[in-house]
Amino acid sequence: MQVQDKLEIKPKNGNSTKPLLGAVPVHKFPYDWSLKDANFTKDKGKAFSCFACGGGSTMGYKLAGFDVLGCNEIDPKMIEAYKANHNPKYAYLEPIQTFKLRDDLPQELYELDILDGSPPCSSFSMAGNREKDWGKEKVFREGQAEQVLDTLFFDFIDLAKKLQPKVVIAENVKGLLLGEAKNYVREIYREFDLAGYYCQHWLLDASKMGVPQRRERVFFIAFRKDLAEQFLEQVDMFTVLPKLKLEFNEPPIPFGTIKENNAEITKENKLANSEKIRWDLRQPGDSSLADCDMRLRGKNSFFNQSFIYNEKVLQTLTATKIGWNILFDEPRKCSKLEFCLGGSYPIDYNFIENETGYLIGMSVPPVMTAQIAKQVYEQWLSKL
Repeated sequence: MQVQDKLEIKPKNGNSTKPLLGAVPVHKFPYDWSLKDANFTKDKGKAFSCFACGGGSTMGYKLAGFDVLGCNEIDPKMIEAYKANHNPKYAYLEPIQTFKLRDDLPQELYELDILDGSPPCSSFSMAGNREKDWGKEKVFREGQAEQVLDTLFFDFIDLAKKLQPKVVIAENVKGLLLGEAKNYVREIYREFDLAGYYCQHWLLDASKMGVPQRRERVFFIAFRKDLAEQFLEQVDMFTVLPKLKLEFNEPPIPFGTIKENNAEITKENKLANSEKIRWDLRQPGDSSLADCDMRLRGKNSFFNQSFIYNEKVLQTLTATKIGWNILFDEPRKCSKLEFCLGGSYPIDYNFIENETGYLIGMSVPPVMTAQIAKQVYEQWLSKL
């Protein structure tokens, strides 16, 4: 896939029109794209993805020019979608706790440029139980093995210590930086240090990176110490770290840009009767159906069903069947196409038996990963 080099004017059905000749670049990577038409150069290095889900981050590395060798994933439905869309050289369906202990891994995995991972984050999510669930075994969803989710990050670091990739990139939720979870971050830094890496983290918003969705996520980026000397700079009196500048400020993409005109009403995006009754009572400025519920019966229920306004950026897409968000000007939820565009997923992605909303809501937006991978390559890997 070629980087967008001209401004694209897009109608409200989500389909691209011809670019304006001579227009100033707006977004470095396309959010409206297809696997069929993509040209993955595979010339920037080799990567491998853990907790790969359906391959959101994998597609980001591919867009940035990396050759993604494969994945490790615990969910059988997710790995089938991954295989169908990415045809990986290596695909391991097993918990990372056993994967990290394998003694039969191919030599290629010991020569990685980037090891990628998104350890399940529900224990730290602001939408979850947080501290109440720490240390407990949980099934992340039906079909997966039961495991302690809040230790998976350290299993991932164990794998990095074994494989010794040049760079490790790990994505997680904003809640990891809040409250008691801050102590967890200190442990992450400590374990990366013991594994031989300089670790840093950034809180990034996908809406400033060319993704039509507000999505704040924490990215931990670790650089192997024996390779980092030429990049080191004094951060404070006691700390030196390899310099990496990650500043993104691309213009926001409002929902009206990706809205599908005449979208089909399906079982997935149709409003329930209780939602439609409240939707009919909406007023401009309402944030969710809770405002409508207050008018109807003086109660504050239905607060998860947020309104989508055409002039605003889409809210964070969560891992539900088709999401909670409801269009303000149409009695429906997001269509499959709007979910793909909002998540910067290819519009021809094969979801197999996975729900569109769940898979995309669980994924790192490909364009978000591509932006980070591009900077890591340009500022570090290309200079080694």
